[in-house]
Amino acid sequence: MSETMFDIFVIGGGVNGCGIARDAAGRGLRVGLAEMGDLASATSSASTKMFHGGLRYLEYYKFRLVREALIEREVLLRNMPHISWPMRFVLPLHKDMRPSWLIRLGLFMYDHLGGRKILPATATLDLTKDDAGKPLKASLKKAFEYSDCWVQDSRLVVLNALDAKARGAEILTRTKVIAAKRRGDHWEVELDAAGEYRMIRTKVLVNAAGPWVANVLRDTLQLDTKEGVRLVRGSHIVVKKHFQHERAYFFQGADDRIIFAIPYEGDFTLIGTTDHDQGDDLSKPVCTTEEADYLRAFASEYFATPINPEDIVWTFSGTRPLYDDQASSATEATRDYVLSLNEDGAPLLSIFGGKITTYRKLAEAAMDKLANHFDGLKNNWTATAALPGGDFPHDGVPRLLATLQADYPFLSTKQAQRLIRTYGTEAAKMLGDAKAANDLGEDFGAGLTATEVHWLCEHEFAVTAEDILWRRTKLGLHFTPEQTNRLKSWLDNKNGHESVKKVS
Repeated sequence: MSETMFDIFVIGGGVNGCGIARDAAGRGLRVGLAEMGDLASATSSASTKMFHGGLRYLEYYKFRLVREALIEREVLLRNMPHISWPMRFVLPLHKDMRPSWLIRLGLFMYDHLGGRKILPATATLDLTKDDAGKPLKASLKKAFEYSDCWVQDSRLVVLNALDAKARGAEILTRTKVIAAKRRGDHWEVELDAAGEYRMIRTKVLVNAAGPWVANVLRDTLQLDTKEGVRLVRGSHIVVKKHFQHERAYFFQGADDRIIFAIPYEGDFTLIGTTDHDQGDDLSKPVCTTEEADYLRAFASEYFATPINPEDIVWTFSGTRPLYDDQASSATEATRDYVLSLNEDGAPLLSIFGGKITTYRKLAEAAMDKLANHFDGLKNNWTATAALPGGDFPHDGVPRLLATLQADYPFLSTKQAQRLIRTYGTEAAKMLGDAKAANDLGEDFGAGLTATEVHWLCEHEFAVTAEDILWRRTKLGLHFTPEQTNRLKSWLDNKNGHESVKKVS
């Protein structure tokens, strides 16, 4: 039995857990993190892929939440310009929905609450003349266009974990916390990594288990608590590309909900999301036929060409672990985060709720809560620290792309663009001294080579084909079943050879 003493040990490898681990490690603390599956394998890879202020939250008077998120958009854009970039959203005015003056007032606040510097302000569009009007019904004549940001959500999580590791944290994937008990001034935590048992000790335990946060409190830690989460399922559909431009749409519904239609992975359009109470069901959520039909019908109220069932190429769904504030509906439940510190013995910090946009601020708030338990804790530092691969100007992608294509002329433009938008400055490190396409090894499909797969396994905690095709990348959308099986076989052989080496 191996025992290690950490300053902070985090349960959960989603965006909040990895963000806290990174922040704490950067302050010089000894940090560990356990994730029972793959990083970002639950809620954090099932978002609508946006850094946004939350325009609709203004209707619920969530001004602090919106202001914090609006400020964060530009902080995050600067820190990860490879996986996040500005996007313009077109909000068509519908005669049966919110009045024009009310939307304009909301957008005025949206433009000014966060001290915008990078992102352009709201504009008014004539849909009869603008390209944004071409895919829409002819009855829609006018729209507002505002700014938010796109982000590759699961890569965001992985890059936080990578940076935490680079700063000394121990990141344990596919490792479940099976029990934890207070022992005086510290916790004893029992871990199970695929049957391999380990005991660690930690001064502070952080419960960032997302949808499982309440289960960890009651079952794993065996604490008597009334704190809980409201599990809300958000589902999305991905359809064949439904419009040609690179702007997104914000659609209002007669039920007071909103959805987005967003350009996705080059050849597709992402539409979502729904809000449905999940109850106590912690099984992997799925987009139901009813939800898919709802999203199709909703979008088809605006698009001139209806979206049919056969247009759907993929669906995904995630469970949002919202703090249970007894809101009357899933839509109204707070997206704000709640940090609960239990100091009845060794400290326990539990994370409820939160938005992907404010994950970094949540991590800072968590460290503020815990500051009294560590002497000489370093100050906040993440606001100006780039994530791995993001150490270039926020508008520097074209120059970085040109450099990569000049250094590796055998890459197609599409492949080079994907590598920059996935790895940033790390792309050249991954490609190394390759002089020709053959130097990258087998091409499994859609430009995914053995060199890239090896990099993901060696540097980014990837183990399975699903890790690679659906979380480290979204190349699963472009893969055939045969290509997926070929990648699985290659990984099985690779892992088998490595096991033999370890035994010998």
